[in-house]
Amino acid sequence: MNASQLPINIKLHKKSKTLELFYGDTSYELTAEFLRVHSPSAEVRGHGIGNGVLQTGKKFVGINAIQASGNYALKIIFDDGHDSGLFTWPYLYDLALYHDKYWAEYLSKLEAAGESRDSGLIGKFKAV
Repeated sequence: MNASQLPINIKLHKKSKTLELFYGDTSYELTAEFLRVHSPSAEVRGHGIGNGVLQTGKKFVGINAIQASGNYALKIIFDDGHDSGLFTWPYLYDLALYHDKYWAEYLSKLEAAGESRDSGLIGKFKAV
C-alpha cells in the first residue's frame, strides 16, 4: 500500500448516508448503498471466483457506524444488519477512484437480472 491510498480524514454523514474520504486536497463521497453492494464480505463476493451474490433492494440502506480495524481497514456497520467484510485502505481508494465505472457495472448487472435497487415494497401497493 502506498501513502496516497491512506485517507487523511474520514467523515460519516448519516443524514445523507454517505462516507466522505479525504486524500490530500481531494475528497470522495461514497453512498452507503454503493459501499453495501460492493462489500468485500464473503456474503457479497462469495466463497470463490464467480460465486458473488448480486445485492438487491439496498437503495435506502444507511450506515450506523464505522470502526477502524487495525491500521489497514475500516469496518462499516450498515443499518440492514450487515457488518462483515473489511474495507481495506487500498480497496476504499479503488472504490473512490473508479466509482462511476463500478456503479455502471452494478446497474447493468441489476438490469440483466431483472432486479431493482428498491426493496420491492413500492411496487406491491396500488394507489386508490
